[in-house]
Amino acid sequence: MTTPRIAFLDVDGTLIDSGEVIADSTIDAVRTARKNGHLVYLSTGRGASEIFPVIRDIGFDGAITAGGGFASIGDELVIERTMPAEAVAQMVDFYEQSGYDFYLQSYDEVYPSAGVRAHFAKYLADDLERRGEIRPDVELVTTEDEHPALKAFADVRPLSFEGIAKSVFIAGDLRAFDRVFEALSARFHVITGTIPHMGRGSGEVTLDGVNKGSTILQLLDRLGLDAASALGIGDSSNDIEMLQVCGVGIAMGNATDEIKAHANEVTTSVLDDGVWNAFRRHGLV
Repeated sequence: MTTPRIAFLDVDGTLIDSGEVIADSTIDAVRTARKNGHLVYLSTGRGASEIFPVIRDIGFDGAITAGGGFASIGDELVIERTMPAEAVAQMVDFYEQSGYDFYLQSYDEVYPSAGVRAHFAKYLADDLERRGEIRPDVELVTTEDEHPALKAFADVRPLSFEGIAKSVFIAGDLRAFDRVFEALSARFHVITGTIPHMGRGSGEVTLDGVNKGSTILQLLDRLGLDAASALGIGDSSNDIEMLQVCGVGIAMGNATDEIKAHANEVTTSVLDDGVWNAFRRHGLV
């Protein structure tokens, strides 16, 4: 029997495409790999509450969420890498003074500023226009009349500064990322946005040292597994450390050249059987 492996899969741009559809082959890859005795974990910038039921129902052994802020084994939260409340206050104060929209991620909640819903409504409308007719070999991962993200981002309420692991900022200012980086990078890990089509006016912020890769190492230690046994598959800037720490770092075919440069190999694109081909190459399916 093949030695069991562990695979970490990004969600946006890896498991699903920007139009929020998933290839049937990707679902088959995850389920077949687990049936064959391998472990498959999500590794996403999304918070736990942002992982749609259709994705969860595929079946995973656990998840790294909020860009490394949290890790769970099954449904049990085992790692929390949250910010001190005063660090969250520092970050929020900068966003508000700059006029940038943002949302905060705790393990199971999002706390949006007032303008976030409008940004996402435009983003989703643009995606719907680009999507066109759904191919027969893919499935939509959202099935509700109102997109769940729009529901979440409509819930504007007092912010929580406790239990926050990550923030996402969104601005029309093309220099927003540079300004956030200059103001916060001494204390925080600031990367360009991983939400498609939001452009350079968006980004993600965690505490310095908190990323998918460093949390994967903590989780592997807890599981008693060697990083050499791990596959990491991703396409975006928040996947770089994951690609670096896993024994095999695999970039999606739709990743940028910058992301591919950090990978050991490149598979095909998200809707062109990218996950299935990567799993088959390494004997998981």
